[in-house]
Amino acid sequence: MSRTRWRLGLGATAFLVAAGLFPAPAHAEDVTDYAITVDPAARGAKIDDTMYGVFFEDINRAADGGLYAELVQNRSFEYSTADNSSYTPLTSWTVAGAGQVVDDDGRLGERNRNYLSLGAGSSVTNAGYNTGIHLEEGKKYDFSVWARADAGTALTVSLQDAEGTLAAAREVTVTKSGWAQYKATFIATRTSSDGRLTVASSAAAALDMVSLFPRDTYRGEPNGLRKDLAEKIAALQPGFVRFPGGCLVNTGSMEDYSAASGWQRKRSYQWKDTVGPVEQRATNANFWGYNQSYGLGYYEYFRLSEDIGAMPLPVVPALVTGCGQNKAVVDEALLKRHIQDTLDLIEFANGPASSTWGKVRAKMGHAKPFHLTHIEVGNEENLPSEFFARFKEFRAAIQAKYPDIQVISNSGPDDSGTTFDTAWQLNKDAKVDMVDEHYYNSPQWFLQNNDRYDSYDRSGPKVFLGEYASQGNTFKNGLTEAAFMTGLERNADVVKLASYAPLFANEDYVQWRPDLIWFNNHASWNSANYEVQKLFMTNVGDRVVPSTATGTPSLVAPITGAVGLSTWATTAAYDDVRVTGADGNTLLTDDFSGDASQWTHTGGGSWSVQDGQYVQTDVNAENTMVSAGDPSWHDYDLKAKATKKAGKEGFLVAFGVKDTGNYYWWNIGGWNNTQTAVEQAVDGGKSTLISKAGSVETGRTYDIDVKVRGRQVTLYLDGQEWGSFTDDKPAEPFRQVVTKDQKTGDLIVKVVNAQNAAARTAIDLGGAKVASRARVTTLAAAPDAVNSETSTAVAPVRSTFDGVAGKFSYTFPANSVTFLRIRQS
Repeated sequence: MSRTRWRLGLGATAFLVAAGLFPAPAHAEDVTDYAITVDPAARGAKIDDTMYGVFFEDINRAADGGLYAELVQNRSFEYSTADNSSYTPLTSWTVAGAGQVVDDDGRLGERNRNYLSLGAGSSVTNAGYNTGIHLEEGKKYDFSVWARADAGTALTVSLQDAEGTLAAAREVTVTKSGWAQYKATFIATRTSSDGRLTVASSAAAALDMVSLFPRDTYRGEPNGLRKDLAEKIAALQPGFVRFPGGCLVNTGSMEDYSAASGWQRKRSYQWKDTVGPVEQRATNANFWGYNQSYGLGYYEYFRLSEDIGAMPLPVVPALVTGCGQNKAVVDEALLKRHIQDTLDLIEFANGPASSTWGKVRAKMGHAKPFHLTHIEVGNEENLPSEFFARFKEFRAAIQAKYPDIQVISNSGPDDSGTTFDTAWQLNKDAKVDMVDEHYYNSPQWFLQNNDRYDSYDRSGPKVFLGEYASQGNTFKNGLTEAAFMTGLERNADVVKLASYAPLFANEDYVQWRPDLIWFNNHASWNSANYEVQKLFMTNVGDRVVPSTATGTPSLVAPITGAVGLSTWATTAAYDDVRVTGADGNTLLTDDFSGDASQWTHTGGGSWSVQDGQYVQTDVNAENTMVSAGDPSWHDYDLKAKATKKAGKEGFLVAFGVKDTGNYYWWNIGGWNNTQTAVEQAVDGGKSTLISKAGSVETGRTYDIDVKVRGRQVTLYLDGQEWGSFTDDKPAEPFRQVVTKDQKTGDLIVKVVNAQNAAARTAIDLGGAKVASRARVTTLAAAPDAVNSETSTAVAPVRSTFDGVAGKFSYTFPANSVTFLRIRQS
């Protein structure tokens, strides 16, 4: 994940129409005519079984409180302010009587630092996740606790909610023999999502690893996965599972969790912390603002991959931090240790049970290898040269010992720009096997960039599209992603792997949206995007059948909109703002010698006129937009003077401003004053159109000049041309791809119609002999439809169509994704 987060509104179509890049909405009865021509005699790209997969990162409480089935939160009393400033070791716990968390030599184990000292006659109660612990009537739940009592004690364990007991209480006798694990089983007598677990002790006792698992985990496995969530992953039939991140991998300290490193609590995700008995695993802060228990660790990820028939694809840190941290660790010994850890990981996955790390795997319950074939080094590094120097050392060591392992690199956090270009050149020069690309862009971008991979070098590195999404969970977002996916399949000779991201979101702990699967403590539901992904992932085919389609007639209007000024975590002063039409007429002029009445404040921060300048004074405020002018303006020059006073970044000068979520801005000295770029916002989601390295000096006044002509924009900084771009690529709403399923012989015609008009389509199968009946799966809904716990607005509808012939007509519904499976005779 890159550091920018987006939350979209529902009005993307309105902006695309206003921008002149998307056909105007039609009435329900309106129809647009298209033609699809298929060439079954031509040979398209082969599609690998691993084409589509899933990416799991512990974000939005995807692991603890999510896929990991543990019902007790903070089970080992390890929560800390290092995880979240609001945390204490008793977060999610309530003590009745005497009890305190202790960190001393009486602990359960060296890497499990804290435990609870509970006084005689006292109790402790856990609140679980969301509204509480979810129990279902008649189901079994397995309780366990590590306990120590010098004089022995009786523990009474109970489950209850505000209405009373949820299961018969259990009594556990703790002997005087030191730390030991004690177990009990409950059968729920009522269903509740508000349950609490209480452990009471008759005498003084020490407790740790207080745990409650549903017996009914996915495939009934111990230390297992929440069944409904794992089943939703399995239903996608993914070809691979990428894990464990993401920003978890390449942020924080690269040191280990030991006395030698001072028990560092903000570390990168390191696989050895996460294997072995759960009570011996390390704890760690999560980059996304909470704790990681590592109960769900590398062994469980490998086991899940095997259970669902997917290729495991782990990601290891490269000792260059990203996700806004952007620091290269210079420590040769530490680098060598991480390289050895990576070699040990391959042995853990693939080595015989007699090997050092194969023995650890076997002891955990899996004597046979996991058949690891791919490994990724690094994630979204913004320092491409520093990253690649380290990547080459990892790759050399891996290839020397395990030549059959494919080592994957990456191209940074964005779809374009200086970092992207530099990283790709380094990867090409070094003949890297595969490069991981990540991008989160607007729906418009996905419609405009269906052809992104058409021009990629067929002899260069292959592409792993490891993270992508269109910044929303409406059906409109799913439609635009579907349109883009037809381009991924058409280019399956280049794009070998692709996974939407993120996978999971607990609705009460959201750090990032959109997300594929949503859940709480008692239910889960598929997003509209999930339904799109599932349709593609379960109907891939084995080879592309070349095809062409006509496009949508559309008129490209000029960029129109008002102008704006803004800042981001910076105080700045603006002066001498002038907007002049292409005909020389003055549209706006303001030297701030009076008030700022021409400007409308729509963002955050604090603006005022000071000494003849317009000044934003809140150094912490983000997106402080003020705007002026007419949204219908086009073909104009915008000039302004800007001076940074203090803060992290530079200036934001906006043009083409429609409203608070739809505009262009020149971001000068953004990204912690390291880059300058033009970004386009569509309903709040931004895409980068042009980017270069650059910074802004504090106290220096800059002359800014933006020339808008039609859909071409040229930008000048201090009288020198900085760059230009033309935003004239149509957001084509009608996309298609055809593949062949070798096993069944089916032609799979996949059509996306992302507009408010039906698409009446003449389909020519190029002489193929076909049966007259096709099996049809359709996703169709309103563009702003969203699935929720209580409403499934977007779901597949299956039907048959009896009019198939060598040439036939089919009308694809407005706002739809349709797959026709046509049997060849």
